[in-house]
Amino acid sequence: MSPGGDEPTNFLYPFIDAQEDDAGSLLADLAASAQAKAAESLALRRSTLEANAALLDRAAAELARRFAAGGRMFTFGNGGSCTDSTTLARLFARPPVGKPLPAWPLTTDQAILTALGNDVGFELVFARQLIARAKAGDMAIAMSTSGGSPNLLAALAEARQRGLYTVGFAGYDGGAFANNPDVDACFVVRSQSVHRIQEAQALLGYQLWLGVHEQLSGDQGAGAA
Repeated sequence: MSPGGDEPTNFLYPFIDAQEDDAGSLLADLAASAQAKAAESLALRRSTLEANAALLDRAAAELARRFAAGGRMFTFGNGGSCTDSTTLARLFARPPVGKPLPAWPLTTDQAILTALGNDVGFELVFARQLIARAKAGDMAIAMSTSGGSPNLLAALAEARQRGLYTVGFAGYDGGAFANNPDVDACFVVRSQSVHRIQEAQALLGYQLWLGVHEQLSGDQGAGAA
């Protein structure tokens, strides 16, 4: 690793490499950096919720309708988005309140992922699982920061063809998820920071679950828990 200015991530914490002899000043810089990032994250999450409010309502209504009719949810993503998609599926399947709903991440079975990656190629690790498990009336949620991963696009196309309701989470300008006929609902977090994108996507996922929970509670004639 190259020292000093050659390190491409130095811009994140420029004061770390500074020759700062005053510990108090360094701590103040650290605190200011954390506060700036927190403020940036909060502002982005607020603007993202506002920009996607109508779409959240529509998507939650459709997900609730499909769950009520016996539909199942499948989530998937790569890298950090793999973790986020797993968290989202488990929020639906093991909610803090309300009825558990049938939701599964396609990212947690190592045997399936490695077998498919080895035998048919990584681009099809999610599409092949949908072929084996999904049916019309189910739901597929792909989480990404770029919105351009080939294996996610292949899975969304397969899902759409099979009659699933498809949801995409993306950052930047939405990438290939945006204006895509294979994506019924595309939530875009308009940021250039992977960290901020994933933070806002986590909140969008929670709001989507909350909307579905409220829809189903309303359909059953009971208030939200």
